Amino acid sequence: MKYSNKAVLAAAIAAASTQVMANGLALNEQSASSAGSAYAGRASTAANASTLYGNPAGMSRLDRAEVSGGLAFIDASTDISDAQGAFPGTNDGDMVPFTAVPFGYYVTPLNEKWHAGIGLYAPFGVESDYENGWQGRYEGLKSMVQVVTIQPTLSYAFNDSFSIGFGPTINHIDGELTSNVPNGSIPPLGVTGSGDAEVAIEGDDVAYGYNLGVLFAVNDRLDWGLTYHSKTKFSLEGDTKVSGGNGTLGALPPNPMFPAGTPGLNGKYDAELDITMPESVDTSVSFQATDDLDLYIGATWTRWSRLEGIEVQNSGVNTAYAPDFGTITEELNWEDTWSFAVGGAYQLNPKWVIRAGYASDESPTSDAHRTVRIPVSDRDIYTLGAGWSPTADLTFDAAYAYINEEKGRVSQDSYSADFENSAHGLALQATYRF
Repeated sequence: MKYSNKAVLAAAIAAASTQVMANGLALNEQSASSAGSAYAGRASTAANASTLYGNPAGMSRLDRAEVSGGLAFIDASTDISDAQGAFPGTNDGDMVPFTAVPFGYYVTPLNEKWHAGIGLYAPFGVESDYENGWQGRYEGLKSMVQVVTIQPTLSYAFNDSFSIGFGPTINHIDGELTSNVPNGSIPPLGVTGSGDAEVAIEGDDVAYGYNLGVLFAVNDRLDWGLTYHSKTKFSLEGDTKVSGGNGTLGALPPNPMFPAGTPGLNGKYDAELDITMPESVDTSVSFQATDDLDLYIGATWTRWSRLEGIEVQNSGVNTAYAPDFGTITEELNWEDTWSFAVGGAYQLNPKWVIRAGYASDESPTSDAHRTVRIPVSDRDIYTLGAGWSPTADLTFDAAYAYINEEKGRVSQDSYSADFENSAHGLALQATYRF
């Protein structure tokens, strides 16, 4: 029998984070108004209180106290083709459930110079669940990870042209990830078994970081903004559970710590994982082409090369039965990425604004290192959006996105296949000004 080390490790990797509208391992669903223009002007535009995330310096542009919040809905699909593996199984590909991502913000002026605010959003998250009997089940089966961030924030306006903003972030992560392990036979050790056991990893942690932004009005029509999202170091603590093992220990002496199965691993073990999520820099320019038309261009750099490798430590393991299960390590070889976006907003009349955008988003992984839990590739994102203000105090925003990924190859120990992903996204937001 062979323990699927990479399957267990991939679960731990995904427990640190992962992406939908952005690539690699992060969510981009924090604002419907920004989503309509593919987030092209996120760092240089302050349409509402969601600027607290996009660029905290933008809070200085808000004249009144306001609350803004909403939901982003994601419907993703995956086409799996040319599947090959050492074990039989299905390849349906319908592993991503319909998902909702909430966000909310409050910003208020303190005086002419200072603004204060607080935001609640999800910067990272993943949810996937392959069907029972899936051919790649030994590399990964279920992934459910949620990261929720609270960000209290202050901004300061030096003058009408230049402002800064800063907010510490409090980040809570928790997740559950599973893989199957075959109950194989090892005749020299007198071990016999059949069927599958399940390895489940659960863990959580609270970590701290910060967001920093600057916003500068070059002239009456041109704004430039820059936002820095700091790295966040997580030290996850939880447990690894092994269940369903039906192997029988023959020649090996009995050990009361390890019931028979998988073999001898049925049980619950303490697990620890240290991982640092990378920093990112978001910059954009907003240009008022006419009194009714605004144009945006933006770029985001993410330091994914921080994820060179991962180490998971499982405590309480009898290494005589499972020498490779105590500490599991693997190289990732991820690379830094750039994403680029262009977009615009047109004011039809005092009540209605329409938006559109396009983004090109690189993947940090490649065919050589892609996993079944994060089978992402380079992607194109097309967006449409609109805002409706029935009164000066109330605005409703909506945005639609279509995400199309290139086909990417997954090649792991017991499974390989081509993955082609796509998704539809809908974001809704309401803003009320006091």
